[in-house]
Amino acid sequence: MKDNKRLKRRVRNSYIVSTVSMALVLFLLGSVGYLMTAAWRVALTLRESVTVSVELADSADSLRRCEIGRRLRGDELVRDVEFVSKQTKLDDTEFRHMFENEIEEVLLENPLNDSFEVHLSAASADSARLDAFLAKARGMRGVERATCPLPMIRRMHATVNRIQTVLAVFAVALLAVSLILLSNTIRLSIYAKRYLINTMKLVGATKGFIMRPFLASAVWQGLAAGASASAMFGVALCGLSSALPELTPLTALTKALAIVGGMLVGGVAIALLFTAVSVNRFVDMRSDKIHLY
Repeated sequence: MKDNKRLKRRVRNSYIVSTVSMALVLFLLGSVGYLMTAAWRVALTLRESVTVSVELADSADSLRRCEIGRRLRGDELVRDVEFVSKQTKLDDTEFRHMFENEIEEVLLENPLNDSFEVHLSAASADSARLDAFLAKARGMRGVERATCPLPMIRRMHATVNRIQTVLAVFAVALLAVSLILLSNTIRLSIYAKRYLINTMKLVGATKGFIMRPFLASAVWQGLAAGASASAMFGVALCGLSSALPELTPLTALTKALAIVGGMLVGGVAIALLFTAVSVNRFVDMRSDKIHLY
């Protein structure tokens, strides 16, 4: 009687430990996935912050200006184009603060040029494509110069690429370690039931009959772990949104629901996979060897 109670308590404890372990791992993976999504979005914003100033010659008339704007907008590297007149530049407050006197009193005319401020897409990270776009813009009739801070842009793209590589390696390593830990935890919980599996096999139960209750239990275990991880993720997300309001756009309901859904589906899938592998191993094991495992 005492042995039966001890066995039931051991099985229950192993079930609880494996469920809690799975919930913590899912919470960690979901949190890291959310933070990586935020990092990727920041990286995309940085890559889309590249602006090329295409200054027009004074001889360019309105028709030539429209043609240049049309050709710039048609380039696949361009996100959007903004026309800035030279009078708008001259009236800019920050520009005027650079001079002690009115610039018109010194030069008697506006020395600036009309220009198109071309905002590039994230594809500008490709140096060859960026150089080709600059060459194309400079070669247009009516364009005096096309400029952008190339050294700074290249350093920015190189830094972003390195950060993304480090994050990707970290995520892969974390995923591998998490799956190994979950596999060992679930295998230990099945190990506590190895004699039950062997008894069922000795009375003639088929492999499918033996595995069915374990797989059903794995589904409920995965759902419980996913629900617990989702609850912890929701609490952490609320705290993060309160502490860092600038991350509010990343806490959209659709993104949160996608992560919660991933936790639930991932919990069930992981529990089913590792449970099936572990149970199958004990089912295929010879009865006289099961005590040696």
